[in-house]
Amino acid sequence: MTHLFPIRRRGDRPWLLDLFCCAGGAGAGYNWAGFKVVGVDIAPRPNYPFTFHQADALTFLTDLISSGEIGRFSFIHSSPPCQAKCNLSVGTNASRGWGRSHVDLVAPTRELLEASGLPYVIEQPNGRAEIRRDVWLCGEMFSLRVLRHRNFELGGWTSPQLEHPKHLGRVRGWRHGEFHDGPYVAPYGNGGGKPSIPELQAAMKIPWTDVREELTEAIPPAYTRYLGATFLSQARARRAA
Repeated sequence: MTHLFPIRRRGDRPWLLDLFCCAGGAGAGYNWAGFKVVGVDIAPRPNYPFTFHQADALTFLTDLISSGEIGRFSFIHSSPPCQAKCNLSVGTNASRGWGRSHVDLVAPTRELLEASGLPYVIEQPNGRAEIRRDVWLCGEMFSLRVLRHRNFELGGWTSPQLEHPKHLGRVRGWRHGEFHDGPYVAPYGNGGGKPSIPELQAAMKIPWTDVREELTEAIPPAYTRYLGATFLSQARARRAA
């Protein structure tokens, strides 16, 4: 099966493949940095703001590699499902008998990313997912009202680590039966003083989806705008050398 993409023309933005794209938090950041973004997700994502293909991400990437169409792209971002080893879900999964219900796709994703020959990112939350912590980012690094620590494995390139500013207070909400106020909102779950959808949209700068599940799975675009801009700056420097 061959996927048809528009013909790239001289001067076009470099293309980025956004695997496991969800609603496009990561994709938006790369777009802001200067990429043309193509997203892939197994679920329908009508709120995704860029070119979208509903497909199994790893099958889609395999097809691109075998057909040679991967050469249309300059970079790949991937956010494989994290529930299997995420700190927020692994204990709950085990206690409710869900511990075997999630498949860890990090290793097969990395294998295909390496086979693509392109520079790449694998993004995961804090927890036991087995990725290199080449860069880790926090919302406070970008003056956001959400902390959302995320780790990034970088394949074929490097990026400076930003300084981690001191957090300005607590995340607002209930914890262990006690309500705490604070400057940050918690982008996960329902109830328990969790933020409203407008609060989540504002905190992460993701106004284009009002689906709570998409917002709670997203990373703020500021993270990938930083990574994408760093990569493109390095690429321009190499071309000028």
